[in-house]
Amino acid sequence: MNIAVVGTGYVGLVSGTCYAESGNEVICVDIDEARIEALKRGEIPIYEPGLAELVHRNLSEGRLRFTTDTVEAVAQSMLSFIAVGTPMGSDGAADLSGVLKAAEEIARAVTGYHVLCVKSTVPVGTNDRVREIAARVARHKVDVCSVPEFLKEGSAIEDFMRPDRVLIGSLSEQATAILRELHAPFTRTDNPILVMDPRSAELTKYACNSMLALRISFINEIANLCEAVGAEINQVRRGLGSDRRIGTQFLFPGVGYGGSCFPKDVEALIRTGVENGLDFELLKAAQHVNNLQKRRIVTRVTEHFGPDLKGRTFAVWGLAFKPRTDDMREAPSLVIIEELLKAGASVRAHDPEALENARRIFGDRLSYHKSNYDALNGADALLILTEWNEFRHPNFQRIRSMLKQPVIFDGRNLYDPQLMKALEFKYYSIGRRAE
Repeated sequence: MNIAVVGTGYVGLVSGTCYAESGNEVICVDIDEARIEALKRGEIPIYEPGLAELVHRNLSEGRLRFTTDTVEAVAQSMLSFIAVGTPMGSDGAADLSGVLKAAEEIARAVTGYHVLCVKSTVPVGTNDRVREIAARVARHKVDVCSVPEFLKEGSAIEDFMRPDRVLIGSLSEQATAILRELHAPFTRTDNPILVMDPRSAELTKYACNSMLALRISFINEIANLCEAVGAEINQVRRGLGSDRRIGTQFLFPGVGYGGSCFPKDVEALIRTGVENGLDFELLKAAQHVNNLQKRRIVTRVTEHFGPDLKGRTFAVWGLAFKPRTDDMREAPSLVIIEELLKAGASVRAHDPEALENARRIFGDRLSYHKSNYDALNGADALLILTEWNEFRHPNFQRIRSMLKQPVIFDGRNLYDPQLMKALEFKYYSIGRRAE
């Protein structure tokens, strides 16, 4: 099939590339000329494992192209996907200006029957608004559908190629048949293609992310209670996860959730509730817990070193909100580092992929180090904020020799407290007894 994907951010670039990988001819569109020129050269603006290889292959084989011309892309396509950003506005609502503008451009450009799919995460009722735009400006029949994405940064290629499910929000049998055929190669292992009305599809996306955010905040609260009563969170977590009604996913305590999805989508769902006369106290509580959790490790630092951190230096391993990405949007590291700087400390930062993004955010207020060990030089303690694999089994003797004091604040529970005690580290983790 001929497909246009409007938006070459995280969702658009991954989606367009994966559709091309399954044999479709895809044109990706963006208004950012510099970004498009870089993509034409095979330069990938985001870090996502496996993405560069797929882009290069499909570019060379002619199935993937990039342009700034929406009219050109849509005129050649039967399907268009809107994959532009929906950032959170000052009132907490999703900003739909990019989605609605893209919808009008696509609708004006269609040259025959067209399926216009909204892949961006949008509030309930957005498809209705896009349908109204298409009916007003398109010269041909346009079916508007919701096809939300469920991609995890760091494993997005695998998630797209082998999805747990594909959601199609459609009111048209013709559009549904086309979208089923498009997604059939990704569901050969019998994972379902779920067809529902567009409003239900829109709400499902928000509900999924909000449920996962709730689980993270819940396990963080349980971890904090474990510390207070002398229990061990890993034992409690295993007890929870072994219950088939609960399962093990997203039950790992840490320094809070971040990224481009959970914070924004939770806030947007709360806003949707308010607009419809519902007060989402549960989601508000999850937000509150998450904001407190991001600061909890700083409290540990000041309890150990005192409230005045002037003259102290801290090494930070991990800046991205999760491993296998360079994304720092709403990352816990942003809050934690700001709190340390506010208290007068210096920060020596390392992340395998996110250093340049960090530099754009913090400027010269931090020092940046390509090696995790280089970041330890002259530091009073080490803080671990992202669970990159290369942090899981470091050279502890080397760490001990480079730190001024053998102190580790582990925000991701990477190490065994008994081992840390044997190696004579003062070790603080989440929901486990300090050794």
